[in-house]
Parts: sequence; structure tokens; C-alpha cells
Amino acid sequence: MKRRIASALASIALCLGVNHAARADDGFPSKPVTIIVGVAPGGSLDALARLLATELGKVTNNTFVVENVTGAGGLLGFQRLTRSAPDGYTLMFSNQSMVLIPLLYPKAGLNIVKDTTAIGTVANVPMVLSVSNQSGIQDLPSMLAGMRSGALKLYFGSGGPGTTAHLAEALFLRMANVQAELLQYRGSGPAITDLMGGTIQSVLDQTVTMLPLHKGKQIKAIAVASKERLPQMPDVPTFAEGGLPQFDLQIWNGLVGPKDMPKDVVDKLSEAVTKAVQTPAFRERIDTLAAQIPADDERSPAGFARTLQRDQKQFAELAKQIGLEPR
Repeated sequence: MKRRIASALASIALCLGVNHAARADDGFPSKPVTIIVGVAPGGSLDALARLLATELGKVTNNTFVVENVTGAGGLLGFQRLTRSAPDGYTLMFSNQSMVLIPLLYPKAGLNIVKDTTAIGTVANVPMVLSVSNQSGIQDLPSMLAGMRSGALKLYFGSGGPGTTAHLAEALFLRMANVQAELLQYRGSGPAITDLMGGTIQSVLDQTVTMLPLHKGKQIKAIAVASKERLPQMPDVPTFAEGGLPQFDLQIWNGLVGPKDMPKDVVDKLSEAVTKAVQTPAFRERIDTLAAQIPADDERSPAGFARTLQRDQKQFAELAKQIGLEPR
């Protein structure tokens, strides 16, 4: 009899636990959500993450907090994500650089597809080649001519090994058949600070950060990776106009969670992202930064998962081509 009573009580407790969990899921999100960013504050990735966090907070009536977990080109942030509970309260905002982390640090045993849950892309951003005002460089053709003749010896800065800026700069040098020193910083913010100060001569980064600085005449943008000149930067030629049409790199920025997240939580987050990117404040800000909001099928969890699978393969091949060495 005692065993039967104990069994019955255990069954009741289990049912109550399941019902409680269901109610908790129904109320998601019911507490602050942390969005990990794997680079230092001040760069394009951080700026977009904070913009998204603000709008997600508005559409969910909840708090979304950006936490910068820096180091090893985003590896530390990625590891923090994979060690988090898959309950939707710890997420990561990243871009194509995330795909390179397993290639740079194979000993970490991470896999961008298997170890994450895709939630959605938020913005596609063109890359912009910029130079310091002190460099004296006026345009891309003269820059390439000077580098090829040996008259120009340049230092390029990026946000660290495996970041989008590092990838873009290595790809640019390879396509242009020129050489330069690539200096790695802990985030694009510090690199851009040194660009403005004239310590380095060039940075290839997203319009999110470079456009405001170009307009403010703190740096000089000389080429943009787009099919046509951007309305927000009509004075900046495309790479094709500058003699390098094969360079056409745009960066996706998106939100992922740990693996094995419940579908209902993913769906709620995806719906919140869709609402956030449609808000007037987000659209206006994205437009001013010359970024684009992805189409619905690209932004969805399934669409983003396909993008991750595609880039995992393509970037492995590109890493070999540009000589990206494991660490």
C-alpha cells in the first residue's frame, strides 16, 4: 500500500512539474535574456546587437542585455554559448566570423551547425574599404598602384583572427595580388580607433561602423562591396569601379542559441526578431547604416540554418585559399 501511495504521489508530482514547465514556456521570455557578443564594444557587430536588443525588448516587453565576451576571435563567447542551458535565455549575436571559429580552433571541438540552434538573420551589411586621413590615399586605383610598385607599405587592422574584417582583408589582398601587414585587435572598435588616429592606414569593415565615420570625415571610405553605389554613400565608388569587380563581400548578422533548444522557444524568438526588424526605429537605423533586412525565407530559423550549412562548407575552402592557419 505504501509503495502504491508513494508511486501515486510521484506521478502527481511529475504531472505538476510538467504542467509548471508548460506554463513557464508559455510565458517565455519571463526574465532577462543575455545576448553574447564575442568582440569588444564599439564595432559593427556590437552596434547591431545593441540595436536588436533594444527593439526585442520593446516587442516582448522584456529585457535583452548585451554581454561582450571577448577573446580568441570569438571563441570564448562561442564556448560560453555552448555551455549555457538551451532555454532561450542565453543567445549569441554573430556574423560570418562565427563560421571560422571551428576552423581556427579545431582543438575546441566545436561545430557551427551541430552546436547551435539557428534563430534568424537580422541584417546583411556591405563591406567598406577605408583609409586614414593621414595616409594620403585618395582612391582604390592609386592605392593598388602604390602597393604593387612598393611605394605604399600599409598596415591593415581587423577585429582579430577569423573575424569578418580579417577574412575580408585577406581575401582583398589575395584578389588584388598585393601585400600588406595584417594587424589583429581585440575587436574592430580598437582597430578603427587606431585608423582614425593614423596608427594604421586601412580597415575593411562593415558600413555599420564605417559610414558614420566617413560622413564625419574621421576616415575616408574609398570602395564599397555592392553592385551599385549606395544612396547613403554616393561619393564612394564600388570595388568594380575601382578595378576589383570580383570583390563582392556582404556580411550576414544573425542570432543563434545553444543546441537542442525547444521548438516553441525558437519560434517565439524568431517571431520576436521578425517584429523587431520591422519596427520603424530598426528600419530607419538599418537604412542609415546602408544595411539590408533579409527576406523572410532567409531570416527564418530554417533559412538561417541553411546559410550556416552553406558557409561552413564554403568558408572551409576559403580558409585554405587564404592560408588561415589553425591555432
